[in-house]
Amino acid sequence: MSRVAKNPVVLPAGVEAKFTADELVIKGSLGQLALALNSEVDVRLEEGALKFAAKNESKFSRAMSGTLRALAANAATGVSKGFERKLQLVGVGYRAQAAGDTLNLTLGFSHPVAHKMPEGVKVETPSQTEVILKGVDKQQVGQVAAEIRAYRAPEPYKGKGVRYADERVVLKETKKK
Repeated sequence: MSRVAKNPVVLPAGVEAKFTADELVIKGSLGQLALALNSEVDVRLEEGALKFAAKNESKFSRAMSGTLRALAANAATGVSKGFERKLQLVGVGYRAQAAGDTLNLTLGFSHPVAHKMPEGVKVETPSQTEVILKGVDKQQVGQVAAEIRAYRAPEPYKGKGVRYADERVVLKETKKK
């Protein structure tokens, strides 16, 4: 049984939470995020901390209380500090360039790849082979990073492609005669 929901979510300074019957809104200096509440979970705001509890002892209710607690913790972190994901381009001629809300990629195809950033995600390119994605929603930043990586995932023989900055690509040995 998960014990995630038993830990309260302590709201950082400058972050406030309001909830109605079906939505939890967390506001901070970087923006605001809204989470849909489940009827099986009891949410309370006590002394600057959000507390989550299952309304009954069903498996679904306990699971949703832990899930909602984790989502609220990520939202509180996102609106106060934000989330960041770094990507690296490895390969001869692989380049990235940020132009407003579009990321232009040259990945060895016969055509350039232009990836439009969704609302709430900012892109920076400190160098031609580095891409930094920033945003308040952890899920959205991770999803955009996965979409960009999917254009040219690292191949196992030379390691060329788009990879996460902390990703370790294990290279295969080539076939011997």
